[in-house]
Amino acid sequence: MRRRPHSHSRAAAAAAAVQLLLLLLSPAPTSQLGLGSAIAAWINGAPPPSPTPSDAGAASSSAAPTQEYTALQALKAAVTEDPHGALSSWQGGNVCAYRGVYCSAPPDGAAAAAGGASMVVAGIDLNRANLKGTLPEAISLLSHLTFLHLNSNRLGGAVPDTLRDLEYLTELDLSNNAFSGAFPASTLLIPSLVYLDLRFNGFSGEVPPEAFAKDLDALFLNDNQFEGQIPDTLWSSPATVITLANNRLTGPVPTSYSFGGGRVREVLFLNNNLTGCVPEALGFLPSIQVLDLSYNALSGHLPGTLSCLSGIEALNVAHNQLTGELPDLLCDLRRITNFSVAFNFFSGISQRCDQQLGSRGVFDFVGNCVPGRDMQRPQPECDGFPGEGGLSCLRIPGARPAGCGGDAAVSVGVGVGIGVGGLPFGIPGAAAGGVVTVTVP
Repeated sequence: MRRRPHSHSRAAAAAAAVQLLLLLLSPAPTSQLGLGSAIAAWINGAPPPSPTPSDAGAASSSAAPTQEYTALQALKAAVTEDPHGALSSWQGGNVCAYRGVYCSAPPDGAAAAAGGASMVVAGIDLNRANLKGTLPEAISLLSHLTFLHLNSNRLGGAVPDTLRDLEYLTELDLSNNAFSGAFPASTLLIPSLVYLDLRFNGFSGEVPPEAFAKDLDALFLNDNQFEGQIPDTLWSSPATVITLANNRLTGPVPTSYSFGGGRVREVLFLNNNLTGCVPEALGFLPSIQVLDLSYNALSGHLPGTLSCLSGIEALNVAHNQLTGELPDLLCDLRRITNFSVAFNFFSGISQRCDQQLGSRGVFDFVGNCVPGRDMQRPQPECDGFPGEGGLSCLRIPGARPAGCGGDAAVSVGVGVGIGVGGLPFGIPGAAAGGVVTVTVP
């Protein structure tokens, strides 16, 4: 959903991609999110207009349904500390006059369910209010709610199961709070949801496979305490942005592929406990612009198929246990503005990389084992690393892999091997019994 920048603005687009990487990993408020296509504007770095409450005349001319008053008063009662007086105006029956409450006409076909009211509560935005308390089950009585923004508060406890009843809710932002417990499964049962932000909380346990089967545009799970393996359904997600960073996830990067239209543009795996190979088939993500695998325990060779990522702007595999020579093909990535292989155990980096990337100041290879290069590991560290005696990951040698190019059609199945241009090769760690097949015309 992001538009590819014209050639004269690629530098600005690349800078925006790096800024996005920082934004996704910071507990910055997202109150600038609007509705619908406004999500695309926010991801693209241009905040859409903030939602505006109904004008006083329209609000006062309609009687709010009793259940909406009940829901908002229950939310107010569940707040134990309101240091900025964010809810001080939440008094009386005219809920459309409450601060942070946004009203609109009922959705099409819902006027009868609204009891004939001309205005209903369509959204709540209490970002950065510093509220302490919980989220009550009565929130589901706001049956016409389309967005709920509670970013940057001190709300805790469990997320109520009744959220599943909010059939019109498209945006749910619970980030930067103190919510805890297992992944809130009720959020995956909200039928219209397209934006889910749970980052910077205390959620724990495993991420359910259904999280990536949900028809979301953006899924933010970073900076929690999620553990276990990443479900194989990851690559079936239609989301454009997926963040899993700063958790306790283990096991391999999923190698079962069934792309949901190939829409993913940013995927952040950094700072977990992932092991195994960097999968060959990551090179066939058709729209990827930001891929961060840093601060894990990935090992073996870096696959040359990553050279197929013609639109990538930020590629980070730093602070892993990667070995061998860096594939020359990766140094031909023309749009890249941030490429780090720092603090691994690479034994060779060619002059081609210096010419293609080093001269542009976008390449970082410090802390490796490259003879004759500055700022490398001490030789005893390189000699003591198991290197090729440990897990070895295959990579396509020689010429540019088949299937690269913006016009190549790629179809991907599920399993343990890949066929590229008729050349099959295995993917260590994949479940037995199938084949990942990349088909090019």
